[in-house]
Amino acid sequence: MSKSVQAIRGMNDLLPEEAAIWQFVEQVARDTVHAYGYREIRFPIAEKTELFSRSIGDATDIVEKEMYTFEDRSGDSLSLRPEGTASVVRAGIEHGLLYNQVQRFWYIGPMFRHERPQKGRYRQFYQIGVEAFGMPGPDVDAELIMLLARFFRVLGLDGLTLEINSLGTPEARKVYRQKLVEYFECHRDALDEDSLRRLDKNPLRILDSKDAQTRAIVADAPLLSDHLDDESREHFTRLTRYLDDAGIGYAVNPRLVRGLDYYSRTVFEWTTDKLGAQSAVCAGGRYDGLVEHLGGKATPGIGFAMGIERLVELLKLADTPRADIKPHVYIAMLGELAEKEGMKLAELLRDAGFRTQLNCGGGGLKGQMKKADRSEARFAMILGEEEVNRGVVALKDLRINGEQEVIAVDAITDELEKRIKPLLEN
Repeated sequence: MSKSVQAIRGMNDLLPEEAAIWQFVEQVARDTVHAYGYREIRFPIAEKTELFSRSIGDATDIVEKEMYTFEDRSGDSLSLRPEGTASVVRAGIEHGLLYNQVQRFWYIGPMFRHERPQKGRYRQFYQIGVEAFGMPGPDVDAELIMLLARFFRVLGLDGLTLEINSLGTPEARKVYRQKLVEYFECHRDALDEDSLRRLDKNPLRILDSKDAQTRAIVADAPLLSDHLDDESREHFTRLTRYLDDAGIGYAVNPRLVRGLDYYSRTVFEWTTDKLGAQSAVCAGGRYDGLVEHLGGKATPGIGFAMGIERLVELLKLADTPRADIKPHVYIAMLGELAEKEGMKLAELLRDAGFRTQLNCGGGGLKGQMKKADRSEARFAMILGEEEVNRGVVALKDLRINGEQEVIAVDAITDELEKRIKPLLEN
C-alpha cells in the first residue's frame, strides 16, 4: 500500500487549536496599522523573477539559493514571492500610486524561501509588512517604530530590544564600501566561503555573517558611522530625538546593515533572546532608491516586515490568552420537527450575535450532549417535539452544575444576553 501524502517539508498546516492565537495577532495588527492611517494592499503570490533579482540583488542568498523559481508555459521565469516590499513597489509603480504622492500601505500573507526548516524559519512563512512612500524626513521613520512599539505592547510582549543605525547616502556608502573591501582583503584567508563570494559584489553583507571566525574579523572592521554625510547624521539625530521624546528605548548598533545599494539612512530591528538562533522579530529600513531602481520616478520609501510564526512563538512563551472563539450555544435536537425548528432558531441566535453550533448528524440526547460538551460551548439548548409544540427550549449551563431551565423561545435572546454578555465582548 502506498504511503499517505504528506505536507511539503517546511510548509506547515495551521490547525484550529493554534489558529486562535494567529487570529489574535492578525487582529491586533489590523487595529494598530489602521490607527496610524495605513491601508491594506494585496498582491500576487508569484511575480516575474526579474523583480526580485533586481530589487533584492543577484548576490544575495535569497536570489541565489532560496527562491522557488520556475518557468511557466510561456517560458517566462516566475518566482514565488520571498518578501513583500518589491511587490508593493511594483504595484505602486504600475498603478501610478507613488510619484508626488504620500502613501501608507500594509499587507499580510505567505512568503516562500527554500531554507533549512527550523523553529521560527520555514519554507512557507507569513509576514505582516508596512510600507510608506513620499516622506523623506525622520518623522515617518519614528512613526513606524512607534507603531511597532504600540503593536508589541498591545500583544503583551516585553523583553524585545530595538536596534537602530544609519546607512547614510549611497554616495557616502560607496566610500565606506571601498574601505571595507580594503580591510577584508587583508583578511581574505580567514573569511568563510559566503563572505568571499560577497567581497566583490556586496561587502556590506559580510557584516551580517553568522560564521564565528568571520564575526571576529568584522569586530575590528571600519564603522559606517565614521563615514556618514552631514545630512544623514542630522536625519539620524532627529530620529533619536523623536524616539527619546516618545519614551522608546533603543540601542545604536553600528554593525546593523542592509547590504543593498538602494537602502539609505535609517535601518532598525527588533530582536529577542527567547527564540534561540532566530533572534530577529521585525526588520525594517529606509529604501529611498528602490522605486527608481525598479523603473519608477525617484520616491522616498521606508518599511518593515515581521514574521507571524515568531510572534506566535513569543506569545506561547508568554502564555498570552487566546481569542475566545468557542460557541456560546450548542443546539441539541430530537426528531424531524425539532431539527427543522432548530435550524431556524440557530439563525435567530446568530443574528443576535451569539456563536451557535448546531448538532448535525442526528443521534440520541446523550450522544448530542457529549458533542455539546466537547464543543466547549457555554450553554446547551435542547429542543424536542414537546418543546417545539410548547414554544420553549430547555437551557443548560455546561460549565456549572446546574439544572436545566425551560425558557420561552420568544425570550431566549434576551435571556442569553443577560447571562453571557461578558462573552459577547470578547
